[in-house]
Amino acid sequence: MVVRSAERLRLAEEVVAQLRDGLGVVAVRLPSLRVDLMSMASEDPDPLVDLGRCNLDTAMRLAIALQGLKQ
Repeated sequence: MVVRSAERLRLAEEVVAQLRDGLGVVAVRLPSLRVDLMSMASEDPDPLVDLGRCNLDTAMRLAIALQGLKQ
């Protein structure tokens, strides 16, 4: 169980890093992007990725970047 938990946390941290890098390519920075450690506190942890809060300018850049993916 400990190995599984550690592996899931490692995977969540990798995903956060990939999101941070990918968003950086389109000049979007989510300052609160992180693994929610409280989600790891249960007996059967299932890590959540906290995308956090951002200001309006960041939200608009993210929306524009996502629109570009649809085209």
